[in-house]
Parts: sequence; C-alpha cells; structure tokens
Amino acid sequence: MNGDTVFTAMTPAQTSVSMSVDLGGLSMKNPVTVASGTFAAGREYSDFVDVAALGAVTTKGVSLHGWEGNASPRIAETPSGMLNSIGLQNPGVNHLIEHELPWLRQVGATTIVNVSGHSFDEYVNVIEALEATDLVDAYEINISCPNVDAGGMTIGTDPKSVEQVVALCRKATKRPMIVKLTPNVTDITEIARAAEASGADALSLINTLLGMAIDVRTRRPQLARGVGGLSGPAVKPVALRLVWETHKAVSVPLLGMGGISNGTDAVEFMLAGATAVAVGTANFTNPFATVEVIDGIAEYCETYGVKDVNELIGALEW
Repeated sequence: MNGDTVFTAMTPAQTSVSMSVDLGGLSMKNPVTVASGTFAAGREYSDFVDVAALGAVTTKGVSLHGWEGNASPRIAETPSGMLNSIGLQNPGVNHLIEHELPWLRQVGATTIVNVSGHSFDEYVNVIEALEATDLVDAYEINISCPNVDAGGMTIGTDPKSVEQVVALCRKATKRPMIVKLTPNVTDITEIARAAEASGADALSLINTLLGMAIDVRTRRPQLARGVGGLSGPAVKPVALRLVWETHKAVSVPLLGMGGISNGTDAVEFMLAGATAVAVGTANFTNPFATVEVIDGIAEYCETYGVKDVNELIGALEW
C-alpha cells in the first residue's frame, strides 16, 4: 500500500444494510467509534482512514489543564494484549478546543469528547469549557481509568461517587452523555444503575482491566507505576460478559469495547447488547482496523439477511 491510500467504509449505496444507530441521542452513521486514548483526536490516523466515515471519533481523555502522565516505562506487551500506564497525559482542554475540535468539524466527523478529572469540579469545568464552543456532539465521562491516583477508577467503583459526578455533569450539558465504566468492580450492574439513575444517556464498557507484568531478570515490574490497564484480545471474553450483564440490568444503550479487532468481534458485542462498539488496541497494530470493522459488520448482515444493523442489538439466543 502506498502512503497516499486512505480507506473509507462502505457507503450506503454500496451496501443494502441500514447501518445507522442511535447511541443515547447521538446519531451515528454506523455503529463504530474508537476507544479513547487509541486514536488521539483522529488527525494522526487521517493518512490511513477517512475519519468522517466512522460512526464517531472519540478523543483521547482531556482534563482542564495539561497532565504530564505517569513515569516511563508505561507500556508493556502481554500475550494477546498490552498493558498501559499512560496516566491520561494530555495538553488540556484549551488545546483540544483550539487545535483538534475545529479540524474534526472541518472534515465532517461526529465527535465524542472523553472528559477526565481529578475532582468532581474538574469534570464540570471541562464540560463548561467545551459547551462554549459548540464543537462537540457528545461526551464520554471517564470515571474508570486505572492509571491515575486521584479521580479515575476511584470514582467509578463507588455508586455514590458515580451518582454525584454524573449528576453534576448532567447539569452542565444537554448533549448526549456516555458514562464509561470500569470492569474492576465486584458488580458492574450496581455501578451501571447508579449512572443511569443520575442522568447517563448511554454507558460505555469496558475500560481496561487492572494488571501487572514483571521482568524476572531485574525482579522489577515492567511498568514504572507497577500496575496498568490491560487491553486487547485477551480481555474480550470478560468484556462480552460484562456487556451482556449490563444490557440486562439497564435500559440505556451501551457502547461495547474490549478486544475488538474485526467485524465478527463487533457483531458478538452487538448480540450481547451493545448498540455501538469501539475499536481500541487494534488501532496500534492495524491503522485500518476501524473501517475494516465497519465493513465486516455490513458483510455479516448481508450474509445473514439482516436488513438493519439494529436487529443485532441484544439478539443473542439462549
């Protein structure tokens, strides 16, 4: 492939399948977005895929002010996956507003901004800054990152904290609000219900599983922070189970993710109850993964006589 090749997903004229979905009020031309932190804000992948052809682009997590992230080393390969301890490094919301969001609007992408914070107030302040721009289509409230010491997963494991932060964010915006859940809890449905009751329009799951890797030669952890978030195909069975359990527990739509690499993976998540899916770690090894997943879903539907992709949602037979 030459460097000038840009791949786009099938257009409606190229497939007989209706591919559009509604994710809690967010209209998506197809059910595929990206997992936050694996696609930057889309510009870096625009040499490979037409980012406007995705159902949405989900940005890397953004905070009020820039975060330096965690010390290195902060990435480690694992069997069928990877560990990361990036720590939500980002230049802050003003940089996103000035440089990334206008570009996404210019190319015609549907935009979901992943919102992060060390405190309840920071989440609200980030949303308020973004609300003043009218450059955002939806928010993903990240209450589940395992790689920050304040906020992050700590908020997302306590139903009362979840209720508080979601309710505060709900007051700050009328745009569709997706709340991202951590798998690192005893009962994810308890957290899901708390988010739904406090105003979430949709839920995204799963964030990474807390894990560890050790270098036996040095007898030290491979990550400077010791632990990190496990992602990739290794987590897919866990993610599928949690999407399935959550779909039975709440009425809001779900954005499923965790080890999706191809169209078949995506269809599995939709059958388990996801309205849309996010491609994450696969982007690192295959920059065309997103459009291949979109086309794979359409091909599955054509093969099995599915006229509307929404027919797949929760259609798991038991």
